[in-house]
Amino acid sequence: MIIEFRCEIEHARRWMRRETLSIDGRDVPVQIAWTTAAESRPAGLDALFALERVVLHKGKPSGAERLKIIPERTQARTGTADVIVDFTSGARDRDCSAPLYLRPLFNGTAGENAALAAILGGELPVIDIVNEIDGAVLDRGHPSGEIAAGLSGALETVMARTLTMVAAILSGRPRILPQLARPAGDASRRGPLGYVARGLAASIAKEIYRLCCYAPHWHIGWRFNDGAGVWQTGDLSGPRWNVLGDPGNHFYADPFPITWRGRTFVFFEDLDHRVGKGIISAIEFGDTGPVGDVVPVLEEPWHLSYPFLIEGDGELWMIPESSINGDVALYKCVRFPDKWERHATLLSGFELADVTITRHNGLNYLFGAWRDGTGGYSDSLAIFHADRLLGPWLPHASNPVLIDRASTRPAGNFVTINNRLWRPVQNCADGYGAALGLAEVVELSPTKFKQIVRHSLKPGPTWPGRKLHTLNRCGRLEVIDGSRVQPKTSAFARQFPSAVLPPRTRPSTAC
Repeated sequence: MIIEFRCEIEHARRWMRRETLSIDGRDVPVQIAWTTAAESRPAGLDALFALERVVLHKGKPSGAERLKIIPERTQARTGTADVIVDFTSGARDRDCSAPLYLRPLFNGTAGENAALAAILGGELPVIDIVNEIDGAVLDRGHPSGEIAAGLSGALETVMARTLTMVAAILSGRPRILPQLARPAGDASRRGPLGYVARGLAASIAKEIYRLCCYAPHWHIGWRFNDGAGVWQTGDLSGPRWNVLGDPGNHFYADPFPITWRGRTFVFFEDLDHRVGKGIISAIEFGDTGPVGDVVPVLEEPWHLSYPFLIEGDGELWMIPESSINGDVALYKCVRFPDKWERHATLLSGFELADVTITRHNGLNYLFGAWRDGTGGYSDSLAIFHADRLLGPWLPHASNPVLIDRASTRPAGNFVTINNRLWRPVQNCADGYGAALGLAEVVELSPTKFKQIVRHSLKPGPTWPGRKLHTLNRCGRLEVIDGSRVQPKTSAFARQFPSAVLPPRTRPSTAC
């Protein structure tokens, strides 16, 4: 197979500089056919990208930067193309003999200008990949922008996820087309200069915030609930939520409660802001709340979070997120709660976040937010299935089964209510971890997947945290998490109260 990208030479970008496209682990040759521009770009765009490189990207080039073309290579060909991917807004070449002619659309319109218009309107666009030969939509997705810094970063993210979708189509796997509403955007759309200026100002404000505060600072909410819980009410109402205390220079997130051999513990990500790496810790809960101190239970040289727990074969197992290590590892509890040993590697070579497993119709299904090395971390859902927990785990026929920033990333345990399967999902439409969705899984098999988000939960009067991205329950105990402003001076005061507070106001004990 030979893939041909059709791109406008006047607006060549660094992301176009490639000789292959990875499809199911094999590198398929890519050649570039340069065309003349059908539309002009906003004036000064490249100068603005250069400014963002200095201020936002710390001098590192982005994929959206201008590519300097070597003239003698502009007409290079490796052979007759089997697939055309046309990134321009120009008309399709009617004389093209390629059996597959793909056209990316951004909010329904072709070309980079359409992607830029959506970004300038305040939203990353919904991406459709259309076969121009018969007009069929072959794939659809809505990328997340949690790491998209500025205009150049947003454009790079959109194009990176476009290539993810193209590779999925060319793999031959069947695609699942979700119903995704195109964002309305901002009617008073800013021009590039105003957009970049606002982005730079926001970046400076964030840097000042990070100098003064630990960011982000997650905290865990808990309550005992004898009545209907979040899954039954579809909201956060009910008994008052309590906050699990933290030392200030650590944050706690991703709570997973479990009762094992008569004792209840909540396991969670414990990140020391001074180190910047997470470990897994736990705290015991009694009839009235937390008992004793937080206990570290698992640490690796790499970052750990999201300690998914599962019982099987009379043992207790944990799958902490270790996507930075490129694998999905299974740990066995050898002494509850504080001693765990790595037992097996379920998947390797995958950047898979927040792995969550459920058993459905006789099979185990493993869900995770999948990243192929580029783009956001929260918009692509991969599913694997196996007869046994130890595997072998086989990929779903349509991986990635969903690309949607608002309903992809796992946010806690699956639950079954009245024989209906549900999963909490992170809604990252307004930023990473901004809200929760409660999604009913209406179809799940090794070849099918469909979910419907029935409820949306956001911070508010009942949970005044700034974000919300995990939900779990064990018996009467419900747990969630969120974020708050955590000044660094407060953490310092906890360690050295006399250095910060005058004698009359100094607390008698540390918080």
